[in-house]
Amino acid sequence: MTFPVVGMVGGGQLARMTHEAGIPLGIKFKLLSDTPQDSAAQVVGDVVIGDYRDLDTLRAFARGCDVITFDHEHVPTEHLRALEADGIPVRPGPDALVHAQDKGVMRAKLDAIGVPCPRHRIVSDPDDVERFAAEGEGFPVILKTVRGGYDGKGVWVVRSSKEAAEPFRAGVPVLAEEKVDFARELAANIVRSPHGQAVAYPVVESIQVDGVCDTVIAPAPGLDAELAGQAQELALRIAQELDVVGHLAVELFETADGRILVNELAMRPHNSGHWTQDGAITSQFANHVRAVLDLPLGDPRPRAPWTVMANVLGGDYPDMYYAYLHCMARDPQLKIHMYGKDVKPGRKVGHVNTYGDDLADVRERAAHAAGYLRGTITE
Repeated sequence: MTFPVVGMVGGGQLARMTHEAGIPLGIKFKLLSDTPQDSAAQVVGDVVIGDYRDLDTLRAFARGCDVITFDHEHVPTEHLRALEADGIPVRPGPDALVHAQDKGVMRAKLDAIGVPCPRHRIVSDPDDVERFAAEGEGFPVILKTVRGGYDGKGVWVVRSSKEAAEPFRAGVPVLAEEKVDFARELAANIVRSPHGQAVAYPVVESIQVDGVCDTVIAPAPGLDAELAGQAQELALRIAQELDVVGHLAVELFETADGRILVNELAMRPHNSGHWTQDGAITSQFANHVRAVLDLPLGDPRPRAPWTVMANVLGGDYPDMYYAYLHCMARDPQLKIHMYGKDVKPGRKVGHVNTYGDDLADVRERAAHAAGYLRGTITE
């Protein structure tokens, strides 16, 4: 029997951790990476260095792959259609992935299938932004470029039409959304296979700092069981309606009056699912590999009552290795995951997972480890 080759487009940490999940299964990985220094390119054996935006490069890379998948959503949609026309399975396919690539397309589709979202529309200029604000509760409003944004990039909170000029300079359509009065942010992570099997992970709370995910708590503390079930069912329905294959993260707002609204979609392993590496029976990465190969999916249930993931961001402490001694001695159950990246202030360079029976203890352990690795905690 010949084990399949999974072609992963994108050399970031998501590709690195997905590759790791395939190793025990004997799955072969081929990577298309921008540079040899990228996170996944450091650990994958078969690496092609090239530009994912070039169709000839993509076609050459896809030769010998049994399936193509991604660690980002930026591959041009028309290139993915060309690969499919060449007979290469692309998972998720372009008809699904476009909803994670283009926020305008996403909002239109979610409206059409009756998914609750913030009030929104495409706006043409700053004056149109002012009209959008007047149609609702006024300023502030959220502006997003429809393509290319992530981790707070391509997103603006504007308080007047005078502040609304910058988003239009990118030369791409701009989506205006109401600024939701939310109690907290949640994420519903599911995985779906080509033959329609799907699994749902517990709904988590995602805590953002300056537009970047800082901490994820699994499951979301104090979340009403009925609302948690609604969030999981919503994510599963979106995956089915959009024909998603692989991992889907549905980022949600929980409103002050107890509703959920869809904020963003991601069709790849996601930061809000990193806790599953150590906190779930089957991680998001392992299930993504299974899904794109149409293997039976693994059990998504948690191993412990609480798991907390804290991102390790770069600071002024460039050599984190020497911090391991303290972190590992202080917490032998701590799980550290580093991405092989150069340390730069504010850059995601790793994450830590902690788990246990007492939420306050688990949160403190995760926050201490992430802070010590970054250098903001020194004792």
